[in-house]
Amino acid sequence: MSSTGQGGPHSLAFRVMRLCKPSFQVDSIPLLLDPADLLVGEDIFDDPVAAAQVPRLLDSHVSSPDSSDPSYRTRLLLHHPSDSIGVSGLLVLPQAFGAIYLGETFCSYISINNSSNFEVRDIIIKAEMQTERQRLVLLETSKSPVESIRAGGRYDFIVEHDVKELGAHTLVCTALYNDGDGERKYLPQFFKFIVANPLSVRTKVRVVKETTFLEACIENHTKSNLFMDQVEFEPAGHWGAKLLKADEHHSEMKSQTREMFKPPVLIRSGGGVRNYLYQLISHGSAQTKVEGSNILGKLQITWRTNLGEPGRLQTQQIMGTPITRKDIELQVVEIPSGIKLERPFSLHLKLANETEKELGPFEVSLSEDDSREEKVVVINGLQTVVFPSVEAFGSKDFHLNLIATKLGVQKITGITVFNTMERKSYDPLPDVEIFVDLD
Repeated sequence: MSSTGQGGPHSLAFRVMRLCKPSFQVDSIPLLLDPADLLVGEDIFDDPVAAAQVPRLLDSHVSSPDSSDPSYRTRLLLHHPSDSIGVSGLLVLPQAFGAIYLGETFCSYISINNSSNFEVRDIIIKAEMQTERQRLVLLETSKSPVESIRAGGRYDFIVEHDVKELGAHTLVCTALYNDGDGERKYLPQFFKFIVANPLSVRTKVRVVKETTFLEACIENHTKSNLFMDQVEFEPAGHWGAKLLKADEHHSEMKSQTREMFKPPVLIRSGGGVRNYLYQLISHGSAQTKVEGSNILGKLQITWRTNLGEPGRLQTQQIMGTPITRKDIELQVVEIPSGIKLERPFSLHLKLANETEKELGPFEVSLSEDDSREEKVVVINGLQTVVFPSVEAFGSKDFHLNLIATKLGVQKITGITVFNTMERKSYDPLPDVEIFVDLD
């Protein structure tokens, strides 16, 4: 953080310290050794008699850590298993301003000091956070000015700001006061810092048949581990979402414990990655689907650092494949379970009107393919089924009588709908597979 001021000499001056969690003090000794590794081999515990002599052997060669040892010959020995992690148990206060990331809460301890030999009075203090887009007031004492700050004294306060923008930020601290001569003075000071992005979120959208899958890849760009408390996808209005997880085999008691106390997901510092997969299912009706709308939803991400400092981010709207609204939709409702060779069967279909107006009348038939191959499944009886108009956002069920001419797995192809009023043909029904058996 850099600071700048204006004007001539002032009695007052701002001092800013960032409030954040301390860090663990790491022991400077890089490697500690177990005394047993120096005196005995790995296979000594294979012999019960020799293993029983290990404590006596160690006591005779290794002095107690509490005894006086001018040579410090035991300083590299591992006296307790917990010493192997290299953490002394002490905490270290921040020695520098450190990095500030998007989604965190910036908290600062500000002290205004009177370095003169006389008292200053009627101090109006104002602290603001200035970004490229806005300027927010964090503290202002214009309605209740500080009465006085004695010579050598100070006035302290704490400000907080939820960081929601990237780039340059400026903490603007100003003071309007009367000095010892009664002169009204104005002191501005500026403290600048940069906000970086802690995470990058990459998404991929894939559509398999009628199901949409969203893959989210979260990468940690900070210098500390991040523990994900929540990575939740908030779907748009006509979508539902389900998080897909790998199969895990746990005992019933362990599964209940994990449901009550969900462990956070660790994403390691300096480029650690975690992937999430969501299954999206469209559950909206025809009225809720807007032509060209491809908004799937957004991700809510919350995390904590090593010592519990929270962070929160929300992604922009994630876009999928644009929805192309169809005037009508033809669907298969039911296929007979047993279809016999050269025996008529009935295919249950449904025709839905997806528009805001009445459409029809309609004719349903089997269209001719460009290929010269003879159709295996044909209509039995009248080659065209005629039925009346369908109201707006309505639907009608009907049956199409067919007959199969070959055994085995066959396809029903070319079922087409024709609007006799508008003289318009619609896309044919996708091929339907059936199995044809003997009597």
